[in-house]
Amino acid sequence: MTDDMPPRIRERAQGTDLDEARDVLAAAYDGVAWTADSTTSDFRFRYSAAGDAAMTLRAVEFTGHLDGEMPEGDDFVVQWITRGSGVLDDGRDRLTLQAGRPQIWPDQTFRFSFDDYSQRLIQVNRAAVEEIAAERGSAAGAVRFDHTATPDDRAMRIWKNSVTLISQTVLDRDASPLLQAEMSRLGALALLELYPVTAAALPDELLLPRNAHLRRAVEYVHEHAHLPITSTDVAHVAALSLRALQQAFQRQLGVSPNGYLRRVRLDRVRESLLRADPATTTVSDVAKHWGFAHAGRFSAAYAEQHGEYPSETLRRG
Repeated sequence: MTDDMPPRIRERAQGTDLDEARDVLAAAYDGVAWTADSTTSDFRFRYSAAGDAAMTLRAVEFTGHLDGEMPEGDDFVVQWITRGSGVLDDGRDRLTLQAGRPQIWPDQTFRFSFDDYSQRLIQVNRAAVEEIAAERGSAAGAVRFDHTATPDDRAMRIWKNSVTLISQTVLDRDASPLLQAEMSRLGALALLELYPVTAAALPDELLLPRNAHLRRAVEYVHEHAHLPITSTDVAHVAALSLRALQQAFQRQLGVSPNGYLRRVRLDRVRESLLRADPATTTVSDVAKHWGFAHAGRFSAAYAEQHGEYPSETLRRG
């Protein structure tokens, strides 16, 4: 049984070299364009990580200034500072961190800035969270959290108690791999209690009981738009024949299933372009990421839906 368990992670680093500290932390988080500067205090840093690929606990102490960009990753990350100051900015929301209060990282690329800080972090693999969410009755597929929400007192108590138990187990070198796996599951559960899962806004008509099958289809499209899904896949999830699915989409939404999927992907392209740096991102790259291979047809469809060409959106990002 233990052969199937992910290998343990144990990492430590410390020192007084500013550039080394920046490089160590940027490598640990796959960061982009990180910069570090000294402040009025003598520089020092300490970094540690323990866990496995499913869940990792991390701690950082950094007496200096650190900023940079964090791309989207395969983990959900919750952090809380215990000293100093920090800001997360995804281009739409600017979040100032509060000491002792957990803050989940945005689901999209964001920038950060920290000064003379200490922080703790828990990283939980997305696949593990999505599996637990499906078990709890959420629609299967990509989970997204509202990172701007403020957890209530009950969620905070559950989170703090869970973190205490997780920390004691993960930091125990004698803890069994099976117990480590259970802690990963606990971390996913605590995260689902801490922050609300966001869902796509649906027309009121789809919330009626008679449209339950269509609602399931629409939710599946939103949650799996990043994957090469087909109308047949959507019909299977909705428990409808392909013809019935097409008729339902045309009747309620005025568009075919494939047309609706294209609309959703064009919306995702717009979100990506608005968050992107025009100096390092091209429209072509974003379009191909969302399955649009023909530049001319993509540009025309984008302009029809959003009232401007994608290059204009990127320049405004």
